[in-house]
Amino acid sequence: MKKIAIFIYIILICAAVSFASDPAEGFWLSVDNRTGEVQSGWEIYQTNGVLYGKMLSAIGFTASDVARRCRASYQNFPIAGRVNELPILGTPWIFGLRRESSGRWSNGHVINPGDGSIYGCSIIFHPAGSGRFQHDALEMRGQLLLFSGSQFWRRATREEASSIR
Repeated sequence: MKKIAIFIYIILICAAVSFASDPAEGFWLSVDNRTGEVQSGWEIYQTNGVLYGKMLSAIGFTASDVARRCRASYQNFPIAGRVNELPILGTPWIFGLRRESSGRWSNGHVINPGDGSIYGCSIIFHPAGSGRFQHDALEMRGQLLLFSGSQFWRRATREEASSIR
């Protein structure tokens, strides 16, 4: 009986670990690399093993603003309908990322809803105290052809990510 209880306990631990959220998931504030100012609030979440990110709030945008400068469609965009008719806030502009390891996601895309540009995207979670990071950071790496660049986001609460104006 004791062996069965230990076996069930191990199975439950393994199941809990496999369903645990990734450290990249949660609420984040995008920070301008040059000025250090917060630009927008995001929710990063996982559905069926794919990572997505939707903008919750941003400087200069309201809930009624539409992504008019985007194209009507993008390959593999996660929402049906015309992209240039979707709201800027609440739409998953980050999509299609696949997990490499805990906190590392790649082969996705990010769309700039302000101008409609689409970039390859990868995300790397950096825990507080690792290297130059005093707080949890999310490295958002965008790629276009041979050019790439990173922006470092900082962890936030739902309230903080939803209140950028």
